[in-house]
Amino acid sequence: EQLVESGGGLVQPGGSLRLSCAASGFPFSRSTMRWYRQAPGKEREWVAVITSYGDSTDYADSVKGRFTISRDNAKNTLYLQMNSLKPDDTAVYYCKSPTYWGKGTLVTVSS
Repeated sequence: EQLVESGGGLVQPGGSLRLSCAASGFPFSRSTMRWYRQAPGKEREWVAVITSYGDSTDYADSVKGRFTISRDNAKNTLYLQMNSLKPDDTAVYYCKSPTYWGKGTLVTVSS
């Protein structure tokens, strides 16, 4: 089982990024998937969840209305579109299957 995040980087406040998570080695299309993040010096926190068919999503209050989780089951890929980014969004972002964590991708929001 493998999860590989990509798409992180440095962005100015108010900017956008799209994270991707390429999945392999497990039945991705039948798995609920989640994004988490961990800011420097803080505990890892849940960000968003999407059901296996993508018919239901939910978000942490801190990102609701700014972030969108989606998936492409044909490509075994999970996404996180992040808009209106704030410095407080600076963190390592991780995708998670029911049983496995990716290694994360760093997002830095700074002017």
